[in-house]
Amino acid sequence: MKEREYGKLVAELSPKSPMGRDCLNAFWIGGVICVLGQVFLNWYTSMGMEKSDAGTAASMSLVVLSALLTGLSVYDDIARAAGAGTLVPITGFANAISAPAVEFKTEGFILGVGAKMFTIAGPVIVYGVSASVVYGLIYWITTLF
Repeated sequence: MKEREYGKLVAELSPKSPMGRDCLNAFWIGGVICVLGQVFLNWYTSMGMEKSDAGTAASMSLVVLSALLTGLSVYDDIARAAGAGTLVPITGFANAISAPAVEFKTEGFILGVGAKMFTIAGPVIVYGVSASVVYGLIYWITTLF
């Protein structure tokens, strides 16, 4: 069987993806996560926090809530329905760190949780730090002259 014939066969036998429904679910569930973040921000601001401190507290609340829902296996159900809508950066990152930790907890705290916690998020952290160093060096060099 040639590559073109194989591709045609795969296209015929693969289940059709309801793209419209998937996009709608990603949009509204991602929006709900963002609205929840705004609710946290407004609540912390109303409690007397400065706006920057309230933003930090709202972000921390979303991380804790995401990790908690991941540990309770609820975040996976939400992600299954929302797809990319749960990749709102801070909640998706918290899920990416806590999911492997939950999955490998039976292997112990050192070789399981500690070693596997950053298998997904580790490359993101490395790329982010590396990109910020490169950007900082370029910025520093351009401000010298």
